[in-house]
Amino acid sequence: MELSLDHKNSMLLLIMILLVVLGYGQDYICSRATYYGSPDCLGNPTGACGYGEYGRTVNDGYVAGVHRPYRNGTGCGGCYQVWCTTGECTKEGVIVVATDFGVGDWTDFLFPAKAYTKMARPGFEAYLLSYGVVDIQYRRVPCTFRDSNLIFSVHERTNYPHYFAITIIYPPGVYDVVGAQIWQEDCKAWRGMRKPYGAVWDMENPPRADLRVRFLLSATGNVNDATWVESPTMITAFWNSGTTYEVAVTL
Repeated sequence: MELSLDHKNSMLLLIMILLVVLGYGQDYICSRATYYGSPDCLGNPTGACGYGEYGRTVNDGYVAGVHRPYRNGTGCGGCYQVWCTTGECTKEGVIVVATDFGVGDWTDFLFPAKAYTKMARPGFEAYLLSYGVVDIQYRRVPCTFRDSNLIFSVHERTNYPHYFAITIIYPPGVYDVVGAQIWQEDCKAWRGMRKPYGAVWDMENPPRADLRVRFLLSATGNVNDATWVESPTMITAFWNSGTTYEVAVTL
């Protein structure tokens, strides 16, 4: 029995909806990727995001230096699914965390060898390495190696009481941190923090008391459609570098 045009259109619409629900309707970007060598095949401990050693081993070492996704550090900590378009590659590709700025031969992703070869089908890793640069597709995805909370830590260069800095080490879902503020109790007002580089936010001469911090989150990177979330935990005076805090996020 031949279907009518209305039935065909209805079935096509249903298929498109199902594809979006299953995740195949997500936008992806065409680009290129390459890799660099390192003694242990892990990431760069002096990366531009300010993660230090954490930037080498987070996500089991599946990390990347990124170009366009870096966005002056706003993209630090974001997760991306990347797959190459040659016959040696799997359909799943690799999910990496942006921990550094990096660009090669017109590339958006600069992988350590471990992450680069993860895109290959078993037994084809050497072939992929021989190319040096491959065409890819990528998209932003929620990170899954932790829970859905925003996680930040007190930066190692914090110097009480003159200088306070934090590092956003895990943004929630596909949200970016596009602003950070500290409560000034004597003025009854929020003071904006500066983003000097990467995922680091800082303030000179912060309040000399327990600190209340809040963050501006955006799914598009635009402050005009962003939402403030406040940390439920006060950062105690005489801050200790390396201390980690979590902020539950429900948007």
